[in-house]
Amino acid sequence: MKQQLIRAAATTVLGLSLTAGFAAADGGSISNTGHDSTNTITTTNNSESEVRNHNDVDVLNANLQSAKSGNARSNENTTGGNASTGNASNGNSSNTSVSLSNTGSVSWGGGSSTNGGGGSINQTGAESQNTITTTNNNSVEVSNHNNVDVVNFSAQSAKSGNATSSENTTGGSASTGDASNTNSTTNSISISN
Repeated sequence: MKQQLIRAAATTVLGLSLTAGFAAADGGSISNTGHDSTNTITTTNNSESEVRNHNDVDVLNANLQSAKSGNARSNENTTGGNASTGNASNGNSSNTSVSLSNTGSVSWGGGSSTNGGGGSINQTGAESQNTITTTNNNSVEVSNHNNVDVVNFSAQSAKSGNATSSENTTGGSASTGDASNTNSTTNSISISN
């Protein structure tokens, strides 16, 4: 009887939390300008974030079983006795659990960081042109790639053996036991992006 069990179970949990924020000065201040003057403040805030998750999980459950109860013989006796063999059995149970979690949060202006903007205009000259412009550009790219391969392989063999009672003056009995194999496999896969 030979039993071989190869089990590879993988659990991958990947958590990503990204907080992208930046501090920028306010739009500035325009004050005490001259007559018929042109005053401009332009503020541009650019923020870019990229998150990439790549998960690759391979699981192999291999179950090889062989059960043989043997042979029972009662031969060439004056009075044959009883010959018997015991039972032979194999059992296998495989549980595979794979959990992938690619959870991330991207927030702008987290904590005390804020996008710049605003400003003030006061006490400007007559007929002056005063402008404050603020542009905030935020870009977020999230890419998740998950590859999960689970292979379950079971090869089983059961043989009860031979029972013989021959060439006896008074025959006896010969019996062989049971031969059995059992296999149970449970797979659980959870992916959260």
